[in-house]
This record gives sequence, C-alpha cells and structure tokens, in this order.
Amino acid sequence: MTDTSPPAYQVLARKYRPETFTDLIGQEAMVRTLRNAFAADRIAQAFIMTGIRGTGKTTTARIIAKGLNCIGPDGSGGPTTEPCGQCEPCLRISEGRFIDVLEIDAASSTGVDSMREINRMAEGRPSTGRYKIFIIDEVHMLSTSAFNAMLKTLEEPREHTKFILATTEIRKVPVTVLSRCQRFDLRRIEPEDMLKMLARIARLEGAEIAGDALALITRAAEGSARDAQSLLDQAISHGAGETSAEQVRAMLGLADRGRVLDLMDMILRGDAAGALNELGAQYAAGADPLAVLRDLAEITHWVSVVKITPDAADDPTISPDERTRGGEMAAALPIRVLTRMWQMLLKALEEVAAAPNAMMAAEMAVIRLTHVADLPSPEDLIRKLQTLPPPTETGGGRPVQSPQSTGTPAAGRGRPVQSPQSTGTPAAGGGGSAYASAPNGRNGGAPTAALAVAVNAGLARFPSFDHVVELIRTNRDVKLLVEVESGVQLVSYQPGRIEFCPSEFAPKDLAQRLGSRLQNWTGNRWAVSVVADGGATTIAQARDAAENELKTRALEHSMVMAVLAQFPKARITDIRTRAEIAASAVSEALPEVEDEWDPFEDS
Repeated sequence: MTDTSPPAYQVLARKYRPETFTDLIGQEAMVRTLRNAFAADRIAQAFIMTGIRGTGKTTTARIIAKGLNCIGPDGSGGPTTEPCGQCEPCLRISEGRFIDVLEIDAASSTGVDSMREINRMAEGRPSTGRYKIFIIDEVHMLSTSAFNAMLKTLEEPREHTKFILATTEIRKVPVTVLSRCQRFDLRRIEPEDMLKMLARIARLEGAEIAGDALALITRAAEGSARDAQSLLDQAISHGAGETSAEQVRAMLGLADRGRVLDLMDMILRGDAAGALNELGAQYAAGADPLAVLRDLAEITHWVSVVKITPDAADDPTISPDERTRGGEMAAALPIRVLTRMWQMLLKALEEVAAAPNAMMAAEMAVIRLTHVADLPSPEDLIRKLQTLPPPTETGGGRPVQSPQSTGTPAAGRGRPVQSPQSTGTPAAGGGGSAYASAPNGRNGGAPTAALAVAVNAGLARFPSFDHVVELIRTNRDVKLLVEVESGVQLVSYQPGRIEFCPSEFAPKDLAQRLGSRLQNWTGNRWAVSVVADGGATTIAQARDAAENELKTRALEHSMVMAVLAQFPKARITDIRTRAEIAASAVSEALPEVEDEWDPFEDS
C-alpha cells in the first residue's frame, strides 16, 4: 500500500543546511584552504573545527565527509570539494545513514572505553566508502583518559581513516590533541551575509517578512546562522505569513528601539518622572526590564563607537531613523558622559538580574541615571568658578574680611600677617594670590582674583600649624598624625604653605601624603616642602620634654644609679611626682561619712 501522507515538517535549520562549500556563508578563508588542500592532494588526517554555536562546524564536517567519499554521478569521481549530492555516498551521508561515517556525541561518550571502541573501529577498512570518517562533536567533553587514549590513533591513523573534531570551547582541548589536527576557526556570520541568507529563505518559503524584522532577528542571532534560522522559523509562524518588526519584538520580548532611544533622551535630560513613565509603558507593552537596560547599554556602546569612528554608523541592522538619532547623540554627548552611563548600566544589569523584582531594580537604576545626568563635570565646575564675579560688599555694607584682618599671628612667623587691603601686595597663602582693592574701594574684576580670594577664605580656618594637626586628628588619620607629630620639625608655616625639616622618624613620602590629605580635606592646594636643616622640635619631642627632664634627674639620683649598677638592663618606665601621687591618693580615697550609723547604739 502506497503511503500518501504528507512528508513530516522539517525545521528551516535542517531544511536549508549547506550541502556544499559553496553554500557555506561567512567562512571564505576555511573554504579556500580546504579547496587548495583537496586540489593538491594534501588532505590532513585530522581536522578540528571551533567557533560559536551555529556557525557550521558539524555541517562543514559532513561536507568534508561527502567530498572525501563522493564518487560522482557516473561512479568514477574522486575526492572533491564539490560533492555531487547524487551518488549513493552523498545521499546516505546527507541522510545520516552511511556506515563509514560515524557521528559521535562526546558529551554522551566521555569515557576511555568509548575511545577504545573508536580506536578498534579505526583499524578496520571502510565497508563501502573510500574513507572511514569519525566526526566527534563537542570533543572538549571527553575525559582526560579518553583524550590520552586517542593520541596515537589521531597522530598515525590508517591511510583510510580521517578524524573531524568539533568544539565550542577550544581551550578545554589538550594541546597534545590540537598539535595533531589541522585547526579551523569558524567566524561569526556578518550581518550583511545573515540578512541575505534570511531574505533568501523567506522568499523560498513564500513568507512576507519586513526588512526591519529581519534586522531584529539578525541582531538577536549574534552571528549564529542556526539561531537566525530558528528565529525566522518562529517569526513566520508568529506572523502567519506576514511578519512585521513589531511582531518580532513582541516575540523576542524586546522593546521598540525608537522608544528605547526616547528613554535614553529622557535619562540624559534628567527627566526622572518621564523616564519612569516610559519604562513603565514599555513594561506594560511586554518588554522585559532586563532587555530594556540591555538595549540601553547596547545603544550607549554604539553611540560611543560612532563618536570615535563615524563609519560604525553604517550598520545594516540599524534603521535609518536610529542612525540619524544615534549620530545626533554622538555629536552632542561627551565621551565622559557615555562612559559613565556605560559603567552604571553594567552595574544595573547585574542588580536587575539578581533582584527578586526586576522592574523595581530597573526603576531604581533609571532614577540613578537621571540623577547623575544633572551633575556637572569637574571641568565645568572649574570653568564656572573662574567666571564668577569678584566678591563685593555684603548686604550690610561691610566688606568681606581678609582672613588676616583678625590679627591672628601666622604660626612660625611670630608676627601678624598684614591684611592684603592695607598694602596692595599679594596676601600670603598657598592656594593663590589675592590682590588688594583699588584705592577707590572697588575690587578688581579678574576672575583669577575672585578665585584666589575664595581660596584664601577657605584657608583662613588654619591660622597655625596646631590647627592643621587638629584637622588630622579630626579626620582620624592616626598613621599620619603619628608621623606628623614625630617627623615634622617645623621651619615655617603660612595657611596653605608648610616648610619643615624631617626628623629621623619621618617617612620619605610624608610631604607628598600630607599635602594630598590636606587638599582632600580642605578643597585647597597646599604647598608642603622639605628643607635639609633647621626647624623646631617635633610635637612629640615638645610633649615629652618634661618627662625626659624628669628621667634625666632620676638617672642622676644616687639610689637610681646604684640600682642600675646592679641591674644594667633595667629601664625607667614611669615617673610619678609627689604631687601626682597625692592627687591619685585623693581621687582613690573613699568618701568620708559624716554620721556613721551604729546598729548597737541605743536609739
């Protein structure tokens, strides 16, 4: 009885699998090498194919197997890179039932026993074909013992045996195996080639699918031909013959790229409310919050690349409207803003992926992005400060006082520093020079003078070096405090300028670290310099001077000298004066009781 049932449906990835090297797309370098090898009869005993999923590793292995065993339509052909597809070996290899071509899944045959069986079969001659070919897929899954067991056979197989290995993780394959194989790295399919392939398949299937829908599929496939064909198969079924970009976005769970660009515009403008509303609208339309943030990161990267290399805008998977808007963004946004947004989006993607509620995490990420959009850069802050008008009289008619006008003497000088208004000369200070007002009472209009006055006002809080030490103590930098107290022999001091002679306990980088810390804490630059000699005693020496004097007097005492003569290694660790002993006794004494109660006293 004749079977009249329709043939079973075959997915597009299998239906349009390449049958010859001409059908392979995007692998021109490998095809050229193999064609030359076949033409020169220099066919290696083993090949290894590596690349991402869906680039044609197993397909290439089958084409090589067909080319090695093809006998042509008339049965007299030899090895060729253009198998006829009509002879019995070609047909049976295509159908997966040729006895001399064995496809082995290494993921399910990882042990050494399976490899021993392969070695045994490799010794026998082919049954019907010209070569016995072993195609081992995902070869990196083999165990170490299995790899070791195949080395001898792989290096010196019988002349009628060929090995073709395929893997997606070439780094897991031992180098001893790689050195015995001819390696081919299969590239990702370029977007232009992918679009042509998808358009051809859609035309052969009689499906109407929009060009921008094919671009979305190409972008989602990430260079994998099998992924692209599977997505096209799904899109044709989803659109029931006519498929639009909106339907593909809904199928893939993607947001509209135009709306993602709108969201990015709102974020960069600092419009938090509008950005949250747009994110909520995309979420309600079916977009995944993680996919929206991923699209934002992709656009940020693309705009950054376009800003550096404008030719990158000519991407066939990008619509003309996106190119126009992306070019405008690249021209308007500084690279500093784009890199900051990229870093924040990377962190946000991690948070959204790990959060129990992805939408909440995405909203918090958008809020952070819109908040930093309004923050000026350091360059803008300096530029704004330089353009500020000079300080004028306050509302009460009282001029702004110079920090020196209070009469506070500068530490290390022994005399008060004159007010800059009294002499018309530059005021002493580390941050800059503030010039006196003109005789008519009006200040100079130079922006640098205004900046200098602001700097001097910030340094006025530190009229003496003791104030600097107290600042270090307030910020709890214990290490720096100890180094300053024991290593700084002060030579001169002005607010913003310190000159000292280092003691033997001072580290070599003390001046650099002290200046850096003071600049971070005060916001003004400090000039800290080192001289070779001079300088007063250190703070630690001054603090310990009284104790050292007591120790010296104690060492001169006859009784102490006698003790040290008997015990040379003894040391004075603490000295207490009579006054200190008396004060300690008073503090430790019990309080006196005026009327002590006697239980035996008659009432």
